[in-house]
Amino acid sequence: MVEARLMSRGPAVSAGLGGEPLELLVYGKVVATAVTGEDGTARLPFTPKAQGIIPVQVRVGESGRVAPTEGLGHLAIWERRNPIVAVELAALMDAPQTNKALSDARSKPEPEGTPLPDAADELGKLTQFYYRVMYVVPSASFGGDRFQASESSREWLKLHKFPAGYVLVVPGGEQAFGTAIDALHADGWKTVKTGIGRSKAFAEAFLQRRLAAVMVPEPAKGEAPRKAKVAKEWKEIRKKL
Repeated sequence: MVEARLMSRGPAVSAGLGGEPLELLVYGKVVATAVTGEDGTARLPFTPKAQGIIPVQVRVGESGRVAPTEGLGHLAIWERRNPIVAVELAALMDAPQTNKALSDARSKPEPEGTPLPDAADELGKLTQFYYRVMYVVPSASFGGDRFQASESSREWLKLHKFPAGYVLVVPGGEQAFGTAIDALHADGWKTVKTGIGRSKAFAEAFLQRRLAAVMVPEPAKGEAPRKAKVAKEWKEIRKKL
């Protein structure tokens, strides 16, 4: 299932556009259609035939009030037996991402933060033959807007050449990471067994479920949970897994 949102961006406010036709295209072929709800969102069903990361396109169909518009993304198609490593987005950045208010609602969210040295290369090595990667992003960093959180994160990851993966947006709160893990396991994704993160809350969510957690970069003294592994830099990550 692919979820998309159609927004009207004005000088001071953004609003969802309901009742508009959307089309999902895979390799240039329309594979699903849907109509947006009152909040501008639509769910487009799609059953893939092979696993991998594939490019997808969502565009506005024939409409009397919306100009031709499209959005691009990638669809992660995995088997439930594939080992998955969850990576907190903040663990990839030299400084954790902070929310920057948009002065103009028509502006697109911009990627922020400088990637940590070797993070993209080392994560690429992890995912080349074995792991699938799931990037975990708190929506609170983007004013609670999960679509904005996903879009900005995907742009940042692509800009800095991180391996393609699935972006999982979680709500705010200390229990959000643990709730997300429980939901994934309940849905059959039990191979989510390892987390690489920066925050204590992220590491504890895995450790409390008897899963592996690695913190990077090295946190301040006393900040790492007792059973968490610690890597001073990304070059040490593979030795910790």
